[in-house]
Amino acid sequence: MKGKQIFWEDVEVGQEIPGYSLELTWTQVAKQVSGSQDFNLVHHDPDFAKADGRPGVFMNTVFTLGLGSRVMTDWIGDRGFLTFFRMEMRKMNLKGDTMVLKGKVTNKYVKDGGHYVDADVWVENAREGGITTYYKAGAVLPSKG
Repeated sequence: MKGKQIFWEDVEVGQEIPGYSLELTWTQVAKQVSGSQDFNLVHHDPDFAKADGRPGVFMNTVFTLGLGSRVMTDWIGDRGFLTFFRMEMRKMNLKGDTMVLKGKVTNKYVKDGGHYVDADVWVENAREGGITTYYKAGAVLPSKG
């Protein structure tokens, strides 16, 4: 939905928020390490990660936070504004997984003249068989009125 502005009046509670999928390749591993400057070996060295008791190289917090926030920022458009964004990493997203990011509107209200929406956003992957990361988000949207 990037490039298209959504307005508060066009949002319904329960509405799905468009997401996307991302295959976690070695290129993505390199991007997450270099972009976040998180050089902890568990994020890029498979032998170290396994010796540390991990199932393999896993994606770091900052990378995962950015992917989830992108779901919301793409959806709210240039005139929308995030008011809060909270993340809970529940399971690991490993190199070789495909992260599937999705969202849904959970609340819609007017407060102090602002037009607000709340949403749940989450990451699923087939290896874990469900949600690996969960986000709660809020945003102010422009109004047509």
